[in-house]
Amino acid sequence: MAAIIYPVTPSFAAEIGDVDLSAPIEPADLAAIKEAFATYAVLIFPDQQLSQDQHLDFARHFGPLETTIGVYRRDAPLRVRKEFADVSNLTHDNEVWGKDSRLRLFQLGNRLWHTDSSFKRRPALASLLYARSIPPVGGHTEFADERAAYDALPEATKRRLDSLVAEHSIFTSRARLGFTNFTDEERRQMPPVPQVLVRTIPESGRKSLYLASHAGRIFGMPDAEGRALIDELVAHATQRQFVYTHRWRLRDLVIWDNRCTMHRGMEFDDLRWKRDMQRATVSDIANSCEQEGVVIEAA
Repeated sequence: MAAIIYPVTPSFAAEIGDVDLSAPIEPADLAAIKEAFATYAVLIFPDQQLSQDQHLDFARHFGPLETTIGVYRRDAPLRVRKEFADVSNLTHDNEVWGKDSRLRLFQLGNRLWHTDSSFKRRPALASLLYARSIPPVGGHTEFADERAAYDALPEATKRRLDSLVAEHSIFTSRARLGFTNFTDEERRQMPPVPQVLVRTIPESGRKSLYLASHAGRIFGMPDAEGRALIDELVAHATQRQFVYTHRWRLRDLVIWDNRCTMHRGMEFDDLRWKRDMQRATVSDIANSCEQEGVVIEAA
């Protein structure tokens, strides 16, 4: 039976049925999934029984896998394989973390609107998050459609944003929450990188904002003015009409396009209930500035 697609809205988020991601995917189904990905940007695959290998095998259909930034940190051993980002509230021995653990303070940054790996020179193209355990209440994920948000901007604003470049850093997003406890080695391993504010998605030809809590200054602007512009654009892009809220079910796999969406994790009682979420992340083909042909004139 061929894959079936049920849009959540006409152009953003869709559920995919009649596909077993634990088995080899028929070429026609894979083509339909990729077409849906280009159209809807967020795809939900309910009730998937996936091993870690099967999860990664499906992710590889979209490109090369990233390695988690957890390998740069020395405060705790990895709980899962290095090909996964561990988006859980669990320690390496699968116990709920403590209130003041460094890991928890770092992961709270996921509750800010962000785009995965925009703080890497070669950012993420797609993320594939799989729910191995979920809390009984809370812990939803919100997604914002930055294509629709761009379309809704006044033409004068679109012209203003053309060719602007922001500096992205993992330390910028964590500093927004007051977390600055990073070692010199961590800072050396993850230096700030440039990313455009507006990019074109090749598969659809649509223009999209490219924002994240990782974005700090804008090259060529006074710091305060650049920061204010980023905050204004994030507020615009996360208005309710642009947002889909995903209420997780056990064994959901959700894939989203980091080039044209932002997302954030919602609050839950992370000191009481286990939430075991594992994310495979696929790298983009190049830095967004390189893809857009934008040269950075100010450093």
